Amino acid sequence: MTVEERITCAEGKLRDAFAAIDEIALYNQEKVLRAFQKERIALRHFAPSTGYGYGDEGRDALGRVYAHAFGAERAIVSPAILSGTHALTVALFGLLRPGDEVLCVSGMPYDTLRGVIWGEGNGSLKDFGVSFDVLDLNADGKVSLAAVREKLAGKQYMMVYLQRSRGYELRDSFTIGEIGEVCKAVRSVGFEGCIFVDNCYGEFVECTEPTEVGADVIVGSLIKNPGGGLAPTGGYIAGKETYILQCENRLTAPSVGGEVGSYAYGYQQYFQGFFLAPHVVAQALKGALLIGQCMAELGYTNYPALDRLPPDITRAVRFDTEKQLTDFIQSVQDVSPVDSFVKLEAWDMPGYDCKVIMAAGTFNSGASIELSADAPIREPYVAYFQGGLTYEHCKLAVREILKKLV
Repeated sequence: MTVEERITCAEGKLRDAFAAIDEIALYNQEKVLRAFQKERIALRHFAPSTGYGYGDEGRDALGRVYAHAFGAERAIVSPAILSGTHALTVALFGLLRPGDEVLCVSGMPYDTLRGVIWGEGNGSLKDFGVSFDVLDLNADGKVSLAAVREKLAGKQYMMVYLQRSRGYELRDSFTIGEIGEVCKAVRSVGFEGCIFVDNCYGEFVECTEPTEVGADVIVGSLIKNPGGGLAPTGGYIAGKETYILQCENRLTAPSVGGEVGSYAYGYQQYFQGFFLAPHVVAQALKGALLIGQCMAELGYTNYPALDRLPPDITRAVRFDTEKQLTDFIQSVQDVSPVDSFVKLEAWDMPGYDCKVIMAAGTFNSGASIELSADAPIREPYVAYFQGGLTYEHCKLAVREILKKLV
């Protein structure tokens, strides 16, 4: 069977899944469109601002558009937020106080957040007297609801933390339905604190967001799903107003909160990227399913299972050797529109405890909504494939990857 025949066969098997993804994209596109119309977005909202940014209509309207689309009361959307990890850090430091205790119910948090939580002498939450308890997932890689209830009944926590994405763990990410069940379990024992969800890689994958099923705060990066491939940087924090106001005080200063914050380059890319995001996410989901189907037929184990819709835009592919892993990552770089000629090397990226190799031939540096792949150099050897602004680019990438593997 030729490579082209393999791809055509895989697309045939994925036809129903692709149709379902298109329906989700249509639903989310209408939701975003209604948010734009409700806020009466006009050209003036794209204008730049300088200095303190008092009365910055674009900044304020962008936050309200996100809040409407995500079913939240209020949202911060800011170019001053540098990454998903930074957005999470701002939110955590905005909401937590010395002596507070947090229960993380989704296993060990993502690598770059561990220094934020448990770092020694670096200004971490631990340095400020905030403690994090981590509840291991069960044997199926799911949240143990019984264990959550037991922990919450026996101790007074200020926050319950859940990471939607798998990070560099070899498990499925969490669906909106599963997040909703966690929220119900948490509230069933009388918990009155903040339910906090790291929403990275999950926006617009389903028809609802965690804030619509019980989460109080969600956090994410604009160079992932909601930026639509256009936002050049930034992050968001959305949820209940009482919590978001506290986060605004940490992003700027307690005396001014969300009243300040300028951006001298204008907001058009942020508005337009968010408008395009439902379609772009659908393209990435289809691309991830295609690579998963083709790799499975070649005998490579990959996650999540191909018999259901993926819960986020990432796909994990397992390899037997480090060379197989790095060759796969290099193949993704080879089909990138930017820096396709670069030969990759694993390096000590800030925030990780081992070397990481990353294919990121992207227009916005490190943007994982664009076609990219990365992996920690450690066993088990797993590559994490994500993004793709167009399905056509994903398909071309799969073709070239298969040529090398076959």
